[in-house]
Amino acid sequence: MTKTILLVEDEFFVALDLQSIIEDGGYQVDGPYVSVEDVLAHLDGDKPELACAILDVRLRDGEVFPAAERLREAGVPLIFHSGHADEQALQSRYPGAAVCGKPCSPSLLRRTLSMAVSGPAETDRAAE
Repeated sequence: MTKTILLVEDEFFVALDLQSIIEDGGYQVDGPYVSVEDVLAHLDGDKPELACAILDVRLRDGEVFPAAERLREAGVPLIFHSGHADEQALQSRYPGAAVCGKPCSPSLLRRTLSMAVSGPAETDRAAE
């Protein structure tokens, strides 16, 4: 079964690039979602099974943190991909989350995604 990556990004061309990187890695993309409202509605309604989430911090209608909280509570590994990210603050608030500043090379994002998908959350599920 193909693993699904949630993509939250409000910049059209950045979202296209990220989608291509994710799909080239053999994953399925859920998104992109362009607003906090959209991603929260999706998480409320569909209850998708996600291997990881790539989140831009600043979206059209605010910061992504309400969605990040929901995803963290569900055990979904987080990758923050933002030009407005304070890496230390994000890692303090979301221990274990990865932070890739914009611009980020495709190779770094692929490595980060691979580590997030195969990280502790995956190991914990396998132990159940």
